[in-house]
Amino acid sequence: MRLDDFDPNDIDVGEARGGGGFGGGGGGGGGLLIGLLPLVGSRFGCGGIVVVLLLLAVFGGLGSLGSLVGGGGGSPISQPSQGPSSVTQVCTSNPNAKSACNAFESAQKTWEAIFAREGRQFEKPGLRFFSGSGQSGCGAAQSAMGPFYCPSDHDIYLDTSFFDELASRFGAKGDFAQDYVIAHEFGHHIQNLLGRSARGNEQSVRLELQADCYAGVWAANNRDRLDPGDVQEGLTAAHAIGDDTLQQETQGRVVPDSFTHGTSAQRMKWLKRGIDTGDPAQCDTFSGSI
Repeated sequence: MRLDDFDPNDIDVGEARGGGGFGGGGGGGGGLLIGLLPLVGSRFGCGGIVVVLLLLAVFGGLGSLGSLVGGGGGSPISQPSQGPSSVTQVCTSNPNAKSACNAFESAQKTWEAIFAREGRQFEKPGLRFFSGSGQSGCGAAQSAMGPFYCPSDHDIYLDTSFFDELASRFGAKGDFAQDYVIAHEFGHHIQNLLGRSARGNEQSVRLELQADCYAGVWAANNRDRLDPGDVQEGLTAAHAIGDDTLQQETQGRVVPDSFTHGTSAQRMKWLKRGIDTGDPAQCDTFSGSI
């Protein structure tokens, strides 16, 4: 996907508290490599949203608030303060960070325009990078959680080594697969601005599928920047992180009652709906069947 380089004066980007700087973008560390756990902490104990995680049921793990799949948690590791870094320093610390910043600003501009057309007030979120572990407004931020959104501080949290794991372990390669991750988390910010939350597994699935659809809406509103194969990259990523696919690969069986993010087919369906329509109104996963 051909995105413009980020404007450091337009985005709120920094390091998570206690984030300890950045890794080089190789493997994701011990927690990230346990089984197939590394994909995205789900909602837990923040902003009035309490969701039983997929991996709580399967492995007994807990994550922070919100994203692509369930993930494990733990206590943060304190890091000595290095002093604040500029947006440019943070965004150019490694290629994955720059890619994330470019996608983040693109999503921000897209949703600013959508909100303006609808006469709504838009508030910019932040993007916080960390390596290994850090702190968010929702508690610990750890690599094993994967990317997540915290509604209490309106920030997206990301360890960029997740992108390497997404490609190497899950076969979801390409720049658009990475952009989809950022756009999905940005979708959770849109839900937060609109007052949408969920309690329980069934509502969590609907919330996550709506964030997938919102990611598709972002892509549709930037259709002129898509390269051949980009949409398929996104659909491949969505398939790889469906609850049924992850459960089958991690435990050899599928337990629908424990789903928190939706099946592979559902995730692909709603991402595709957003891409096909470009209309947030078509992303109502809370009405009817999904």
